[in-house]
Amino acid sequence: MEDVKTNFLEEIVEADMAANPELRIHTRFPPEPNGYLHIGSAKAIWINSTIAKKYGGKFNLRYDDTNPAKEDNEYVESIYEDLTWLGAEPTGGVFYGSDYFDKCYEYAVKLIKEGKAYVCDLSAEEMREYRGTLTVPGKNSPWRDRSVEENLDLFERMKNGEFEDGTHTLRAKIDMSSPNMNMRDPAIYRIVHTSHHRQGNKWCIYPLYDFAHPIQDAIEGITHSLCSLEFENHRPLYDWVVDNIDFDKKPKQREFARLNVTYTVMSKRYLRQLVETQLVDGWDDPRMPTICGLRRRGFTAASIFDFVERAGVAKAYSLVDIELLEHCIREELNMTAPRRVAILDPIKVVVTNYPEDKVEYFELPNNPNDENAGKRKVPFTRELYIDRSDFEEVPPPKFFRMKPDGEVRLMGAYIVKCNEIVKNEDGSIKEIRCTADIETGSNMPLDGRKIKGTIHWLSAEYSDSVDVMLYDRLFTIENVADIPEDKTYNDYLNPDSLKKLTGCRVEKALNDAKDGEKFQFVRTGYFVKDTKYPNTFNRIVGLKDSYPKK
Repeated sequence: MEDVKTNFLEEIVEADMAANPELRIHTRFPPEPNGYLHIGSAKAIWINSTIAKKYGGKFNLRYDDTNPAKEDNEYVESIYEDLTWLGAEPTGGVFYGSDYFDKCYEYAVKLIKEGKAYVCDLSAEEMREYRGTLTVPGKNSPWRDRSVEENLDLFERMKNGEFEDGTHTLRAKIDMSSPNMNMRDPAIYRIVHTSHHRQGNKWCIYPLYDFAHPIQDAIEGITHSLCSLEFENHRPLYDWVVDNIDFDKKPKQREFARLNVTYTVMSKRYLRQLVETQLVDGWDDPRMPTICGLRRRGFTAASIFDFVERAGVAKAYSLVDIELLEHCIREELNMTAPRRVAILDPIKVVVTNYPEDKVEYFELPNNPNDENAGKRKVPFTRELYIDRSDFEEVPPPKFFRMKPDGEVRLMGAYIVKCNEIVKNEDGSIKEIRCTADIETGSNMPLDGRKIKGTIHWLSAEYSDSVDVMLYDRLFTIENVADIPEDKTYNDYLNPDSLKKLTGCRVEKALNDAKDGEKFQFVRTGYFVKDTKYPNTFNRIVGLKDSYPKK
């Protein structure tokens, strides 16, 4: 086994293995297919899959499809795609909670026969009233002492569809005075007359998560049910179900703090609302925290898992800076992404002393950080494009780029001098006319002249027009938990989270880029060829990285 630092969950696993040398670790990831996975899901996936791998165990994917009203096969397919893209192959198999409905029903009948469950006629509102509060114990349901025979009859009739939704529930008979609210006779079955995406209309009663989940874990042989911290108060109920159904091998539930990220909302309900109201371009909008959105944005599986690992595994609440995620992908792409020239806001430059029909090629490195990446040849012609930000008609002090009567080096090529500015009728710049010092090619001496500025450029003839999407954070508030009660997430949507640039110029070679292929645009940032719209590049992150300085 590798000698690496362990977290508290791994310490629990190692202690269990030491106490039971025959133990074979088995974990699971149990998403509900009612939305797309997000960056918070990645933490649960990483924890469960890496622990299984580290200790030679198995890792299951199990769809928690016990709520037919919210689930859809679209989400089922997206979850598997995201999981495998992240590299967390379910080595133990792919399962569905709905496949255990027969067993759940069988175990519910067992509890009824043993006097540990009863059918209750209280409405949802009445049940809340009877439940009590944190300081006031609950009251027994008037139906708590029904006979076993009556409960079996009613539960059978519930299954047969004789009752309307909400009229009856099956509740575990535990302790209405328990200090843990989850143990006050929780509902374990409810009536829902809705077709199921896998089971069709076979069932009109469905087990609740707190009842179904421990059963599913036990049947699959899960040893460690690792889940987020909101389930910590549910653990006694998890154990109660496992103990009272009397499984031979009992899974152990342990909890960790959820992943909270600055400027990010993780609520699937709200993310679905954004999609349905078309405030974003679908679940895979590159501004969304979904795995498919991050993938389309250009983040890699390695960078996402690197981020999760660096954020750490603990039980205490923490808020992780989104800049750490940006740092992880920037660090990776700095070593791996090919360099290419792109002019996002082009302005034409005419080199008046350069022949109209001449084409010359200058070499530029593909990636200075990779000696094996080699170089590529970039064509130079009389008409070029430079970025508008690299020219100032009235330059401020210490402006070392292109300016009237000033000299600047074209990256890897000639030194040019701005001689004339040609304007349109509306006063905008039509083109800039320069002369090149032909003796100052990229490998020629400067004859003592100090040229401080270097700007990037492209041949007008040998470049192509593309659209570029500049994505920024979707929300303006750092910690969404700080939103006042009289405000909503929508009040903090960033109006500048997307800027679409048209008519950008890129090297012709980028026309052949594959969807999802990533590049560093020189002096601009890291970009990816969009997988949804043709001839479009998405900004992943900029070049500037302030995270290590914090």
